[in-house]
Amino acid sequence: MPLRLLLALGLLLVASAPAAAQSPVVILSTTTSTQDSGLLDVLVPMFEKQTGFTVKTIAVGTGQALALAARGEADVTLAHAPALEKTYVANGKLLNRRLVMYNDFVVLGPEADPAGLRGAKKAAGAFRRIAAAGARFVSRGDKSGTHARELALWKAAGLTPASPWYIESGQGMGATLGIADDRRAYTLADRATYLAFTRRVALKILVEGDP
Repeated sequence: MPLRLLLALGLLLVASAPAAAQSPVVILSTTTSTQDSGLLDVLVPMFEKQTGFTVKTIAVGTGQALALAARGEADVTLAHAPALEKTYVANGKLLNRRLVMYNDFVVLGPEADPAGLRGAKKAAGAFRRIAAAGARFVSRGDKSGTHARELALWKAAGLTPASPWYIESGQGMGATLGIADDRRAYTLADRATYLAFTRRVALKILVEGDP
């Protein structure tokens, strides 16, 4: 199961796109991973300076970000759930889907690595080691694109994770990294957000580049 992730920027536009036509405000729905990575801190000021528009950002899970745009509550969405994005486009709810950047997933954990993930070539195999060891794993549990990929990896591993070692944060990527760090647990994260948090957490990349 590949860890690589393509981030598709709606310029997944809302089919009717009313908000931008009526005011100088552009509403962007996006993922917490994108916000936590610090990318918007660079792109938004540049866009505002060049266009004169003001960007209002709503950062939620991928599913919610796409749903907001599909309901016309956002003008554009930046997400990373290709299958769901294509469904919205096929149904005429969103349009002009474009791939604009690349990110990938990594499996993180404490330096001590109690489940022995170092050296694992496949993420699904790493997940099996976590379950076999009963080592703590923190899931976003928020129906985001990252959460969907994590669940796909558990399925590929032939496992259904459960408490007490499996913990659902119900929060975004940044908060989930903090919880995993505090509990010396494993987690799945997008690389961009992890890199933005390396000075705040002691988690290490243990599995990457699958394939």
